[in-house]
Amino acid sequence: MKLLIVEDDQKTRDYLVKGLSEQGYVVDSATNGADAVTLASGTAYDLVILDIMMPIRDGWWALSELRRRKVEAPVIMLTARESVESRVQGLTLGADDYLVKPFAFSELLARIKAIMRRSGNIKPEVLKIEDLELDPRRHEVRRGAEKIELTAKEFLLLELLMRHNGEVLSRTYISEQVWDVRFDTDSNVVDVNIRRLRAKVDDPYQRKLIHTIRGRGYAVR
Repeated sequence: MKLLIVEDDQKTRDYLVKGLSEQGYVVDSATNGADAVTLASGTAYDLVILDIMMPIRDGWWALSELRRRKVEAPVIMLTARESVESRVQGLTLGADDYLVKPFAFSELLARIKAIMRRSGNIKPEVLKIEDLELDPRRHEVRRGAEKIELTAKEFLLLELLMRHNGEVLSRTYISEQVWDVRFDTDSNVVDVNIRRLRAKVDDPYQRKLIHTIRGRGYAVR
């Protein structure tokens, strides 16, 4: 899932980008409302986390402009303002939730997941191919009775392959979906991560599920 963080304070912005990326989200960021509107108008984000007090254009303007442009991504407002009037203003303009600074990262995560559930963007079903199971909601992977520990990117990579069961995915497509970038043709980032994933998911087991299709990409089947 792809998120946009709009926050002018660099420390807070870096903290959110790092924390949410580690949770497996693809994260873009902006430092003011004007840039946020430009990004969200041209990219389909699953959710926007929007600070209110920012230079150039503040969060109120950005929220109003996003809704005027028919951008329907859910928005969580971040602010140091605790007044009822401020919360009501945000919700009236089209915000989906409101979080007062300072806040616990775990609470932000819970609110993101709650909004995703309400909007239907969370896919809680367990994916299964042979004896390999991946549970997106619990963020768990098992092969038979054994639990497999994966990094956030390894989990995203495996989930992508399993959701395209039997399909051959190119390195370019994988890099765009998992890392949100298009690597140079001589980059081996995808290959390296496939090897690491195989070492955990395939190598200890007799039946191999991750396949290299020479000259085309990778598939799980």
